[in-house]
Amino acid sequence: MLSLRNYHHDVIAHSHDHPQLVFGLTGLLEFEMGGRASCVGERGLVVIPSATHHACASTAGSHCLVLDLPSENWVRENLGHHAERSLRLLDRPNTLRLAPAQQSLVAWLARSPINDSVIAAQGTALLLASLASTDPPLQDRHGLPLAAIDAFIDQHLPHPLQVADLARIAGCSVARLHARFLHETGRTPMEHVRARRLQHAEALLHETRLPVAEIAARVGYASQSAFTAALVRVHGRSPRMLRRELRDKTRD
Repeated sequence: MLSLRNYHHDVIAHSHDHPQLVFGLTGLLEFEMGGRASCVGERGLVVIPSATHHACASTAGSHCLVLDLPSENWVRENLGHHAERSLRLLDRPNTLRLAPAQQSLVAWLARSPINDSVIAAQGTALLLASLASTDPPLQDRHGLPLAAIDAFIDQHLPHPLQVADLARIAGCSVARLHARFLHETGRTPMEHVRARRLQHAEALLHETRLPVAEIAARVGYASQSAFTAALVRVHGRSPRMLRRELRDKTRD
């Protein structure tokens, strides 16, 4: 019932005659299911109902815990009063965000001998019972999936990014994403992307001796001058000044 799987850039497209839950451990797994795109990173979960065609791939690699559900009868026999809510959860495609305690359970199972039938059965029951007792606010529609969005940005830093790319990850329209970003973070999606780029650039300035031009390319700026202008606008310092200042602080 439980298995650990590594996903890569090769696209997997199929359906199966049982529900499946895919829990993100590391990396980012991109999904297309029922014509809707989403992605699963750490603390993410995708619900794939029985007979639902889906496709997935991971540009930089993804490690997941996969739960292939037994029959409906197994759920009813092992989940007690959680059975009905579990079956409703498994009835439609969805992307959820796990609570910290749920992610701890997933991480524990990923380190356990899940080929043991008792551990697999009990682990499956615990996961389903936990998800069945979760209140609706854990669902992505109640908040931006910032972890998945940030993971996507980080994987594509050297490349041009559009708001539509982030809207696809969040599973909403561009207009809706813009409104949600302003409401939840106080900045627009592209302001968030620029902040993420500069955050990584500052780390590279501090931790490496890479030339400024190479750092600019790595974080998605078309030229060193554009990168310098962005840093000056935000920090009031050029890349070389900021690098020197960051290293002086470390020595202090």
